[in-house]
Amino acid sequence: MTRPFTWGQSDPTVQPVPASVVEQVDAADSTLSNPKRAVISLGSNLGNRLETLQGAVDALEDTPGVRVKAVSPVYETEPWGVEPGSQPSYFNAVVVLKTTLPPSSLLERAHAVEEAFNRVRDERWGPRTLDVDIVSYAEITSDDPRLTLPHPRAHERAFVLAPWYDVDPQAQLPGRGPVADLLSVITRDGVEARGDLELRLPE
Repeated sequence: MTRPFTWGQSDPTVQPVPASVVEQVDAADSTLSNPKRAVISLGSNLGNRLETLQGAVDALEDTPGVRVKAVSPVYETEPWGVEPGSQPSYFNAVVVLKTTLPPSSLLERAHAVEEAFNRVRDERWGPRTLDVDIVSYAEITSDDPRLTLPHPRAHERAFVLAPWYDVDPQAQLPGRGPVADLLSVITRDGVEARGDLELRLPE
């Protein structure tokens, strides 16, 4: 049973879930039927990066209809698509969750979490306090421009594949195959595991 959901100062996202989403989740949670497995990629290269990633994990867990099942090790990554040295490095991680939210509502929640951590979308590949991407949702494949599933560039990003493999060595990227195979053919340059850092799995 989903625990009661309240908003207050302890909630790192501050912003409430839209009423329409709550209604959908309440209906789904009443039966606890058929939760779906989703994989979320987190990244931060501004501010207290580790604290921000932990806040995002906690915010996902505090969402009705979402339960965080696994959190990957933290990786430090050179920024993607920009000149070397032009931005701070990222901390990246992957979260595996079970959810009764449909993909569109999970995307709304991901955006709300980003905005609560002052994510600014001024430029593509720009620095950001928090990036929350849906990498995959069950076995769904979709070309919807608002939410392409799986993430259209996940198969070529070591900062997604490496932490995902760490947390689930048997993982499959829908339409692309085993994560282990995808990871074996791309470079890991600039993507380093940070064994001295750790994200907590919510209790």
